[in-house]
Amino acid sequence: MAFIDYYKVLGIDKSATEAEVKKAYRKLARTHHPDLNPNDKEAERKFKEVNEANEVLSHPENRKKYDQYGENWQHSEEFEKQRQQQSRGGGGQQGGFGGFEGFSGGGDYSDFFESMFGGRTSGGRSQTRQSKGGDYNAELNLDLRDVYITQKRELTINGKKIRLTIPAGVENGQIIKINGLGGEGRNGGPKGDLYITFTIQNNTKFKLDKHNLHSTVDLDLYSAILGGEITVDTFDGKVKLKVIPGTQNGTKVKLKGKGFPVYKKEGSFGDLYIEYQIKIPTNLTEKEKELFEELSALKAK
Repeated sequence: MAFIDYYKVLGIDKSATEAEVKKAYRKLARTHHPDLNPNDKEAERKFKEVNEANEVLSHPENRKKYDQYGENWQHSEEFEKQRQQQSRGGGGQQGGFGGFEGFSGGGDYSDFFESMFGGRTSGGRSQTRQSKGGDYNAELNLDLRDVYITQKRELTINGKKIRLTIPAGVENGQIIKINGLGGEGRNGGPKGDLYITFTIQNNTKFKLDKHNLHSTVDLDLYSAILGGEITVDTFDGKVKLKVIPGTQNGTKVKLKGKGFPVYKKEGSFGDLYIEYQIKIPTNLTEKEKELFEELSALKAK
């Protein structure tokens, strides 16, 4: 039963914080997830190894034990016994590990993991410590319009169908945790959790900035000069907008509440900012040119 360097498995240093452990685990779990690598035994092996490393390094008690004994993990049980005996003033064995019978492994974890954190201890005594099941990771690709309103989706995770409510306003890269939809716990322990990472594609003409939307609207020269009323597109329909006389190129107007919904804040929306882009008329007729020349002459007086 070879020693496994869980830090190398996750590609992190021993000084890594809990957040860094979690980040490294999620990245690798997504890369090697069986759903993304069907019938790939090597990916399945790495996925199992990554989950095992996370099971140890993400739990302070397990990580402490792992860091403390390192390559001497096979003797951890006897170390603990002697330490407890010494703390009580008892004698205990003062060298060697007589009667140490080793450990037996399990099917879901490596022999090393079973030896340190489960399986059977020396003397054949059963280890009944509970542990939480491994976490599952999934990625969901959606269009920006898909997350404008709250909706329900049916997903298949590790062969199991689940119904998921996707709140309006979910952001690109956001991770949602669903308790209890991960792997089965050990020895009666709780199930792991499901982490879903959202990838949001924006295929609209609107630019999204947090909860605000931005759009450019062409405005003809005559409306810019004389003012008037135009119809513009918003994310959920069209609205009429008044244009004040003398509107300059690049002028921005704000349509309050016409932006994107705020995540888990029912009825709360950002704003829509419209920037006018004045279009200069081309292919003028002779008459139109004469009129512009007359106007130019009047302005010069």
